[in-house]
Amino acid sequence: MGIVTPGFGGRRRDDGGKLPPGQYLTRDFPVLSAGPTPRVATERWELAIVTETGRRHSWDWAAFTALPVEDITVDIHCVTRWSKLDTAWSGVSLDTLLAEVDTSAEYVMAHSHGGYTTNMPLPDLLGGRAWIAHRYGGRPLDPEHGGPARLLVPHLYFWKSAKWVRELRLLARDEPGFWEDAGYHSYGDPWREQRYEGD
Repeated sequence: MGIVTPGFGGRRRDDGGKLPPGQYLTRDFPVLSAGPTPRVATERWELAIVTETGRRHSWDWAAFTALPVEDITVDIHCVTRWSKLDTAWSGVSLDTLLAEVDTSAEYVMAHSHGGYTTNMPLPDLLGGRAWIAHRYGGRPLDPEHGGPARLLVPHLYFWKSAKWVRELRLLARDEPGFWEDAGYHSYGDPWREQRYEGD
């Protein structure tokens, strides 16, 4: 007796090839956090980029929201295996924020309100691949999803898109962030299923 009934083709995926291996589609937007949700008023919000030499570039909310805004539609993929397709964001490109920053750094550590950190190579934030997003679905970003502003790096697993981002520290050498120090993959490519160290 055969293991597979003739004609059985498995569960059909209507994702147009946009779903990485091991992922399932969701219409919801699950909320996952490493701690309580920080509530940061825009009057007190600041984003800083600190170079490997210690030079600080910073924007308050008014200066940040005066920068050119891009509308982005991207797929997002969580390491817990859900994917959400065609999500609509608005934000400022990291290309814009880093345009006047003189650096020879190769890595970045994102720091968030609440103490969360995550690392990635600097090239992954350039070339139209990453933004500081402050709107989702045409509305201001809810605190539960990282508002008032979060990092958005959609080509990596979503833990790399740090919520409540406050600082990007440029580094000469790679260092593990919160989840990376706990055994998650240092890079986190969903198409290569880089969930954990060694994947």
